[in-house]
Amino acid sequence: MTITITAFERSPDGGKGLARDSRVRWALEEVGQPYEVRLVSFRAMKEEAHLALHPFGQIPTYEEGDFALFETGAIVLHIAERYPGLLPGDANARARAISWMFAALNTVEPPILELVTARIFEADKPWTKDRLPLVMDRVRERLNQLSARLADAEWLDGAFSAGDLMMASVLLRVRSSGILDEYPNLAAYLARGEARPAYQRAFAAQLAVNAR
Repeated sequence: MTITITAFERSPDGGKGLARDSRVRWALEEVGQPYEVRLVSFRAMKEEAHLALHPFGQIPTYEEGDFALFETGAIVLHIAERYPGLLPGDANARARAISWMFAALNTVEPPILELVTARIFEADKPWTKDRLPLVMDRVRERLNQLSARLADAEWLDGAFSAGDLMMASVLLRVRSSGILDEYPNLAAYLARGEARPAYQRAFAAQLAVNAR
């Protein structure tokens, strides 16, 4: 059955890889699975048809026949479990890779999203000047821990996995702040992720939508 995902009709980032459909595209490219994309407008995301797929009116969603999923963590995990290429064969290594997926979404991403909100969506608020340094410190705390754990390794736990895919996707969001430059090993880690052919194909596909 054909895999269909949803994506922004016009991405707020202009196709720079920050919209969450890029994670799903990347995962599908890594495992070599073709897919179709149904583009949705911001208005359509709040309509009944899309809310039936994603109750919070967001993207992406994943459909395959009568089967549907929402949330990138769940979608990427489903892809990784169904097709070879993103999870190790060893049971313990597999569990560790999944742990890194959850760490990316539940531990590292929240303070980064808070920083994005403070820098972009609350930039004109009177409290932002005082709040921003505190938010940046929380991001640095997580990046300090991640940098120490990664050290000089190529990937988080052996070979590239879904855990690395999700972590690299999360780190993309903090690069524009300049904080990532303070961690050369994390910047290099992200660059390795972006250099993967599967990522390049996913990025090009997302960019093409916004170049129309």
